[in-house]
Amino acid sequence: MAEKLLTVRDVSMLLGVSEKEVMDFVESKQLAAYRVGGVYIRFKQEQITEFKRAFKPVSKKAVAPHPYTLKDKLGDFLYFNDFYILSILIIALVLVVIFQGY
Repeated sequence: MAEKLLTVRDVSMLLGVSEKEVMDFVESKQLAAYRVGGVYIRFKQEQITEFKRAFKPVSKKAVAPHPYTLKDKLGDFLYFNDFYILSILIIALVLVVIFQGY
């Protein structure tokens, strides 16, 4: 069975730092990372646990992830599906016009 690898977001939440700081650790070779498909960076749980024990944050002000609110979800839904919503409304309007005479 394949081992579950962690994403950059998972590691940032575990370490209590921003995703950019995690990427900085990877670029400076402080943190071991794996590329899946040459693009996506993943991490092993054991290596993150070891790094967390040795890691001393420079500042106590950790960046908490922004909560994904209902307003954000609705905004994303409308942004990514606006074409489909508009198409459905136009089709419904055309059907109303066509069947209005019957």
